[in-house]
Amino acid sequence: MVELKKINKGNKEYYYLVHSYREGKLVKKKQVYLGDSVPKDLIGKKKEFIQEFYKQKFLGGIDKIKENFNKQESAMPKSAIEKQKENFAIKFTYNSQRIEGSTLTLKDTADLLERGITPSLKPIRDVKEAEAHKLVFENMINYNKDLNLQIVLFWNKKLLEQTKPDVAGKIRDYQVEIARSKFMPPLPSELDFLLKEFFDWYNKEKNKLHPVELAALVHLKFVTLHPFGDGNGRISRIMMNFVLKKHKFPLLDIPYTKRSGYYNALERSQVKKEENIFVQWFFRRYLQEHKKYLR
Repeated sequence: MVELKKINKGNKEYYYLVHSYREGKLVKKKQVYLGDSVPKDLIGKKKEFIQEFYKQKFLGGIDKIKENFNKQESAMPKSAIEKQKENFAIKFTYNSQRIEGSTLTLKDTADLLERGITPSLKPIRDVKEAEAHKLVFENMINYNKDLNLQIVLFWNKKLLEQTKPDVAGKIRDYQVEIARSKFMPPLPSELDFLLKEFFDWYNKEKNKLHPVELAALVHLKFVTLHPFGDGNGRISRIMMNFVLKKHKFPLLDIPYTKRSGYYNALERSQVKKEENIFVQWFFRRYLQEHKKYLR
């Protein structure tokens, strides 16, 4: 929690923002000087302070993950790197599809994508979309240009063209709701402007923001727009990993078992219009998923 602290020195008053946090068994404090009067935009100052605090707290470890990941890969044979990518593609496909309601297990997904064995008694839609998801993932890995609307439309088309051809690769022209969420996506009439705004933002900030923060915001901003009739979550996670790949950071798989925290962070950010809620969750998840590179 960030608190306003006043210190009296002689006849003058000085103001600080103070954040208390736990590190192991210790309670520590971080503070920043505001001046001799309370700023008019105190809420904004608090937000800036806590955002900067968490960036400093997490980004050192995240950069260490990148360093050790690339060092490890440089020492690995090409075939081992390819196998590692294949394993990630299968787990990422399983989790991303499962989060969206697929009934395939991890074993089903591995058998299907590695051996071509179609699971029995499972919906054909789940099978086709798992196959399509892996193809979209591979296309993303091999895509060397930058994010733009055309490639995102293409990925959505390839993901859904066999199961939902009426919405595949198309910007929705009808209103949608998100199950289990208090957040209402934008009206269809707003999407052209909002998509242009999104890619303008991306092109302006892509070389300024830390790549892992950029990946988190790309995911959050795009899924908040919810421009497609279906596949918004899966495509936003593909886009997230495109950013990580482009900047040579290890990719992120959000486990199905962690979906409650994931949904909660997204919804709170969307409803409160506070991006930092999701960004903080993303930093923590990234560090947890890649903690082996911090040893």
